Amino acid sequence: MKIMMFAHGGSLNRGCEAIVRSTTNLIKDGIGDSKVYLASHKPETDKVIGRLDGIFDGSPSTITKYSKDWFVAVLQNKLFRNESYALGKIEEKTIRRIKEMDVVMSIGGDNYCYGEQPHWYEIDKKVKQQGKKLVLWGCSIGEEDMSPQKLEDLKRFDLIVARESLTYNMLKERGLRKVKLAADPAFTMEQEQLPLPAGWAEGNTIGLNFSPLVWKLNEQSRISVMQLIEHILETTDMTIALTPHVIYEGNNDYEVLKQYYEQFKASGRVLLLPDNLTAIQYKGYIARMRFFIGARTHATIAAYSNFVPTMVLGYSVKSKGIAKDIFGEEKLVIHLEHLSDFNKLKAGFSELIRDEALIKRQLMQAIPGVKQLSHQAVHYLRELG
Repeated sequence: MKIMMFAHGGSLNRGCEAIVRSTTNLIKDGIGDSKVYLASHKPETDKVIGRLDGIFDGSPSTITKYSKDWFVAVLQNKLFRNESYALGKIEEKTIRRIKEMDVVMSIGGDNYCYGEQPHWYEIDKKVKQQGKKLVLWGCSIGEEDMSPQKLEDLKRFDLIVARESLTYNMLKERGLRKVKLAADPAFTMEQEQLPLPAGWAEGNTIGLNFSPLVWKLNEQSRISVMQLIEHILETTDMTIALTPHVIYEGNNDYEVLKQYYEQFKASGRVLLLPDNLTAIQYKGYIARMRFFIGARTHATIAAYSNFVPTMVLGYSVKSKGIAKDIFGEEKLVIHLEHLSDFNKLKAGFSELIRDEALIKRQLMQAIPGVKQLSHQAVHYLRELG
């Protein structure tokens, strides 16, 4: 089986790297003679992923103004209100690879959470026109994200694998029948343990991840997180390890966390992990933390999968659904609108401390089953034939 993953922006988002890396391992270990390829917007960032059989440049192409393609695209749009030709040209690097594949897999987890995705819809159409199997892999989609166009696109898929039950139930309620429930593949990802940095308190370090995305969606959250850092320093003897997980220009956790580091470094109990680690190296550090507080989903998955009690600074259905499937409730997920309220963060942190042993026990009971659900996704893929 030849499988190509697409809709991947590159591995400077270590969550995207985690999805590709763990999916590749699951498929190659679970489906004999499989070949796994990746179409990436930034293929040079994906060389850290070892087992891929090929990495293609899937970055969007540009249509030159006044070229033949430009005139055809303009004419089609004006006469028929149809962007299909233009979108096909923009995504031609990915589309031309379809003919070589048996299965084409849309990844990214929450790509369908951010408005319409006409570029992906066009690729999906081309996959089906060429008679190939089309899979949406490990997705989260909120009720608020759905639209008639999105539903129409989702009907094209031969298999939709939802990574949490909130998405699964919503898609089933919308009449989609080819939906299966699994867990995010990154629960199964390996880790690499680098030497601990100076200042790390073994057994007593709390990780903190924060993102420009959350900052942008709730500007006051920056202040309440700063107050939380102050509170941790004042009321505990823990060291805080500021942990970036997405390091794209314009969406760089490191830049936000560096501001906190500069503000609190004089305490001697705040350290900043570097911005050049891979997903498995960040996971190696997170695994040795006592607690974790994080906005990036795959940073929190790294914590959950190592039984680290975690508070999630949530901003979409994925955070709520993943926590619900682990704990049976949306445990310690602070919703976006509450992130500006320091008292909510303080209460969540107090719960984290108070229930440390209970949460750890719940994670140790739940995570083996969650990992089994990650493997189950490959079974569904194998059934496509």
